[in-house]
Amino acid sequence: MIKLYDFELSVNCYKCRLLMSILNVDYEIVPVDFYPGFKHKSDEFKKINPLNHIPVLDDGGYVIRDAHAILVYLATKYDSTKRWYPIENPELLGETASWMLFAEGTTNTASAARLNVNLGYDFDLEKVQEGAHKLFRFFDEHMWFRNRSGGKWVCDSEHPTIADIALFPDVVLAEEGGISLIDYPALRLWAERMKRLPGFIVMGGIFPASADRIN
Repeated sequence: MIKLYDFELSVNCYKCRLLMSILNVDYEIVPVDFYPGFKHKSDEFKKINPLNHIPVLDDGGYVIRDAHAILVYLATKYDSTKRWYPIENPELLGETASWMLFAEGTTNTASAARLNVNLGYDFDLEKVQEGAHKLFRFFDEHMWFRNRSGGKWVCDSEHPTIADIALFPDVVLAEEGGISLIDYPALRLWAERMKRLPGFIVMGGIFPASADRIN
């Protein structure tokens, strides 16, 4: 049984839970009191992850750290269709990797703003909000052109990839960090598509799934 060291309100932990739900992978949650207990910084947790970060995934003794690395691992091992991490298509794989790197930027800005507003983390709020808007403008324009050409997902594919998973919570929870999505209609449309995916789950009840499903 897979174990996920998890904090319910962490966007990075949610990304892992979301993909496992979509792929119908059984797993066990090991709660980590990230806040207010800061147990991820404890000596005990350091034995699991010396970097004191969550999430951590333990798959039968194989331990992997970092949310995006976990997404790569899960999609490669448990997606028999090879669509979520398209290892058989070099061009699409490169595009997926590029957007995964882009998602590091949205996490470091939009999600940092959310941590500042909600949990009092010591980030320069104005700076991370400004950084998020810069990235969202680029992302929204990209999705606008994707929509114009009939595309639905971040990469040039008929099926979403783990890049969509990596970006989704940073966008959909951005307003919690004081970052309005009013000027990003293409991102809002894409987020609604994500909510309709079979296997979609909510994160702590913060955002609801849409009533309809799409294949």
